[in-house]
Amino acid sequence: MSQQQWTAVDDYFTSLLAPADEALEAALRDSDAAGLPHINVAPNQGKLLHLLAQMQGARRILEIGTLGGYSTIWLGRALPADGRLVTLEYDARHAEVARTNLARAGLADRTEVRVGPALDSLADLVAEGAEPFDVVFIDADKPNNPHYLDWSLKLTRPGSVIIGDNVVRDGKVADAHSSDAGVQGTRRFLELMAEHPKLSATALQTVGSKGYDGFSLARVIA
Repeated sequence: MSQQQWTAVDDYFTSLLAPADEALEAALRDSDAAGLPHINVAPNQGKLLHLLAQMQGARRILEIGTLGGYSTIWLGRALPADGRLVTLEYDARHAEVARTNLARAGLADRTEVRVGPALDSLADLVAEGAEPFDVVFIDADKPNNPHYLDWSLKLTRPGSVIIGDNVVRDGKVADAHSSDAGVQGTRRFLELMAEHPKLSATALQTVGSKGYDGFSLARVIA
C-alpha cells in the first residue's frame, strides 16, 4: 500500500460522499494564498466531524485550533440556526482568514473566533461561566493536549463528545521513549483519557490523503 493509493481512495470517497462547494473550496484557496500551512483536515474527515456533531445533536461546539476555518465550516454547518461555535486560534492572521471564510459560508452569526493562546481562552470561557459544549474538537499544538483535555472537561457535561486529531503521529505514538514533545503530549493525552473516571474513550488509526495518522473519540460519562 502506498501514499498514492491512499490518496486515490480518499479522492474517490470525497467525490462521492463529501463533494466540495464554493465556500469550502474558497476557504482552502484563501488559506493557501495567505500562506497557511497545509494541515487542515481532509474533506472526508471534515464530513466525519459534521456527521458526528449532527448525531450528537450539538447546539454548542468548541474547536481548539482554527487555522483557516475549514474544519470550522464543516462543524458549523452541523449546528441549528440558534447554535453556537467558539473556535480558538493563536495566530491573528490565521484568525482573520478564518473569519472571512466563515462569513462567506454564511456562518458569521453562529461562530466566534477567539485569538490568543488557547489555554488563556479556555480559562476565560470557564471564568465567564460558558454553557457546556456538546462537542469539543481538539486540533492544536500537541504538547498542550493534556491541558486542553483538562479544560475541555471543565467546559462539557455528561454526554458531551471530545474528539482529538492527529493522535498517531506517523506511528510514533507507540514509542514511549520518543523525544518528540508532540508525541509525548499525545501519549499523556491518551493516558489521561484512559484513566479518567469521567471519560470513555477509544482511538483509531487512519490512512489517506493526509498520510498515516488517526483520531481519538471520548464521551463524558459523569
